[in-house]
Amino acid sequence: MHITETSRLSLPEAAKEFIKSAYAELGISDQAESRLDEISRQISATGTYVHTRTELEHGARMAWRNSNRCIGRLYWKTLKILDAREAETDQEIFDALCRHLEFATNGGEIRSSITIFRPASPGSAAPRILNDQLIRYAGYRDESGNITGDPSQEQFTRMCVEMGWTNPEKSRFDLLPWVWQWPGREPVLAEVPSGLVMEVPLVHPFLEWWEELGLKWHAVPVISNMTLEIGGILYTAAPFNGWYMGTEVGSRNLGDVNRYNLLPLIAEKMGLDTADPAILWKDRALVELNTSVLHSYSRAGVSMTGHHEASEQFVHFEQTECKKGRATNADWAWIVPPMSASATEVFHREYQNRVVCPNFFYR
Repeated sequence: MHITETSRLSLPEAAKEFIKSAYAELGISDQAESRLDEISRQISATGTYVHTRTELEHGARMAWRNSNRCIGRLYWKTLKILDAREAETDQEIFDALCRHLEFATNGGEIRSSITIFRPASPGSAAPRILNDQLIRYAGYRDESGNITGDPSQEQFTRMCVEMGWTNPEKSRFDLLPWVWQWPGREPVLAEVPSGLVMEVPLVHPFLEWWEELGLKWHAVPVISNMTLEIGGILYTAAPFNGWYMGTEVGSRNLGDVNRYNLLPLIAEKMGLDTADPAILWKDRALVELNTSVLHSYSRAGVSMTGHHEASEQFVHFEQTECKKGRATNADWAWIVPPMSASATEVFHREYQNRVVCPNFFYR
């Protein structure tokens, strides 16, 4: 976890910082002191306190606004909060995850959403989701060391198999099951219901052979391996999503050498000499791969932002935050798109990478 100014605060101090800030933004500063008195009594009696629905909603939105690695923060106010703090059983967790995917997918008109399960607190166990995203494709390593599917998921796939998961197809795009765990218990594995995950077959606007590649990707990226911190309270299971920026799928998931590594194959199909780096065969293949992704998602009616548009939106977000008197913190290496970087405005800007709370933290 990142070390932040807030993470060094005691729980009462972190609660005070959050309540005063959030209530000021909500225009209810006059209620802050009485609420802090109530929180103080809760902490004294139980060692923790419980967020109201309003605090939970605004705190989660603030966490998105403060996420240094996210270029899509312009829409932080639109985040939909699904409150699952009452979930106690594995069936209730499963139902909440299904509800999240159905709600977020929305027939392709993606809704930025977060499902928040109970937080870690004295005497109360909190679940953790072991998938890094709710939707991922398996990676199978054969005896020769070759991997079919997503290499980044090879270790997680092996763990699922050891837990009893079987998939006879072993194709490049097999949906992995969900795995979650309560402290002190064995992990729970559950298959993702058939038809719940919307997937987009990849085609190309003018390369007719493209469909022969048999490529696809899923519609919604749901991050599930981060802890949400709001006012000193840690929500260890809080899967959340926005919508994809095109290069996340084209340049990274499908193009990276340690992921699907499709650039050599595409270059070969394009008739390019991959032995000659001077012809920029990787760059030319990368452009067509990203063209396919943007075209396919648009054709399927699935929300997606292009990297140039996303850069412009982030600059607008920065300007809006400045008017509110808030600094825009960002991890430059994550904000700058992985394609045509210098052609985007964010490439030419500098940012402080100061981490403030509420926020999301990798476990």
